[in-house]
Amino acid sequence: MAGARSEIAVVVPVFNEAENIEPLLARLKPVLERACASFEIVFVDDGSSDATLAVLRRVNAADARVTAVSFSRNFGKEIAIAAGLDHTDADAVAIMDADLQHPPEIIEAFVAKWRAGFKNVYGQRTDRETDSPLRRLFAKRFYRLFALFGETPLPPGAGDFRLLDRQAVDSLRAMGERARFSKGLYAWIGFSSIGVPFQVAERAAGTTKFSYRKLTRFALDGIMSFSTLPLKVWSYVGTVVSVFALIMALYFILQTAISGVDVPGFASLIVSVMFLGGIQLLSLGVLGEYVGRIFAEVKRRPLYLVGERIGVGEDGDASPVPARHRSRI
Repeated sequence: MAGARSEIAVVVPVFNEAENIEPLLARLKPVLERACASFEIVFVDDGSSDATLAVLRRVNAADARVTAVSFSRNFGKEIAIAAGLDHTDADAVAIMDADLQHPPEIIEAFVAKWRAGFKNVYGQRTDRETDSPLRRLFAKRFYRLFALFGETPLPPGAGDFRLLDRQAVDSLRAMGERARFSKGLYAWIGFSSIGVPFQVAERAAGTTKFSYRKLTRFALDGIMSFSTLPLKVWSYVGTVVSVFALIMALYFILQTAISGVDVPGFASLIVSVMFLGGIQLLSLGVLGEYVGRIFAEVKRRPLYLVGERIGVGEDGDASPVPARHRSRI
């Protein structure tokens, strides 16, 4: 990032996307050349095992406006986005995927909205036809749960595909949390926001890198990062169970006083013990999820480790973020 500050930067996290990088650049660069006076494209290689890094070296040699940061291992897409924001000081930063499901041409509309005064311009997907039926079902259930439990409302259809003003970028960079749910962070920082509708295209090449296990982990991070209700709900459950137990105790006292001692039922005893044991274990599991996240935070490890920088200098970060929040090594 040596030299004058770019007007627009595009951050692209990549993981095993060697086949998609050059087709993406072929569409993206003409859009940026029309939309702004100067630009840079920052790829963040999230520990790819294919030829992604070799392709990034080649495209940087052909065009210095295309730079890259390569992690020492896979840290995850959320951390890759944070690293991309760390490695650019442009006036505004767009974030998009490399698989061409985010149409590069929409960035022109993003820039127009940004110039109109909006600081958080997000792509608003109009359909989920490219997702499998099961994934659509899980996404629908997750957003319903987040709307119920979450303390920060999410705009419908909004994701990582967006353009952020420098002020919004600096606000995100000041957040050093490890369990990152970027969709929630984008909404939490506020600023003047607006959506730009778009249709998700088919993936250009390769397959999605998000398994259902990773999506489940991501969903848990999202809910637990933006809600304490899963912790509080067990107080209500405990109260209900305690009141029920008190009512049952009074019932048995009265029954004994009126009808004498009855032979206790083995089945009802086992069911009661197993029910209460299950409630206790479930509540401990929820507590464990929160404690595990606290444990990860207090260790204060860096968000990521850089294995190689391509066209990016060590001193390229010029924005005023406190030293304790800087994560690059």
